[in-house]
Amino acid sequence: MTRVVMHGCNGHMGRVITDLCKADSEVSIVAGVDKFKGIENKYPVFDSISDVDVDFDVIIDFSNAAAVDDLLTYCESNGKPVVLCTTGLTDDMINHVDSASKKVAVLRSANMSLGINTLFDLCKKATQVFADAGYDIEIVEKHHNQKLDAPSGTALALADACNEALDEKYEYCYGRADRREKRPKNEIGISAVRGGNIVGEHEVIFAGLDEVITIKHTAYSKSVFAKGAVEAAKFLAGKPAGLYDMKQVIAEK
Repeated sequence: MTRVVMHGCNGHMGRVITDLCKADSEVSIVAGVDKFKGIENKYPVFDSISDVDVDFDVIIDFSNAAAVDDLLTYCESNGKPVVLCTTGLTDDMINHVDSASKKVAVLRSANMSLGINTLFDLCKKATQVFADAGYDIEIVEKHHNQKLDAPSGTALALADACNEALDEKYEYCYGRADRREKRPKNEIGISAVRGGNIVGEHEVIFAGLDEVITIKHTAYSKSVFAKGAVEAAKFLAGKPAGLYDMKQVIAEK
């Protein structure tokens, strides 16, 4: 049984993960951390990670970027592994992630979905086949109208996966409204759509002469990210210090 502290337990993703863990016999949330106390939980909830007084194996973090530095410092001091799901980290925070991973196990991913992380490898393989054959690569991502960043971190990660297969030779284009020219060959176009309550949709398009190949992932609810986070926690518990990602979680399945 993997014992989890849910950091950000009363946020939307914290609630989804809490419900998911109730039905999973291999994992149990033994404590939560959240300053908002308007939700009743069957586990104790603390204001700060440093206040947690129960024993546990791993932390799942779905809080906010402002809390990440303190969380990482706690993990370094107490030897606790953490699945870091919070997005919007600054460069300094990412540097802290890297330094913390030298002392404890840290798993960080642009997207916690098992499907999306499988998509990264598919895109690499597809790029190796299609790019040299003259196919253009375009990425279209769609999210709800409350999302602040564009393009999404996942769209950028998909572009990076394609570009890795191209020895980083391609440039990224985030819009063509200010350009009047033919599309350059060594370019990956990235477009963002914002509307309604779209949970998340990512489409990688390989457009060639007389044919188009599309690799697409659609998230219909946030439970896909919760499931990935729980699987990551099971994977990370007991691991030695290091920086891990969802590829390693998938590889163990």
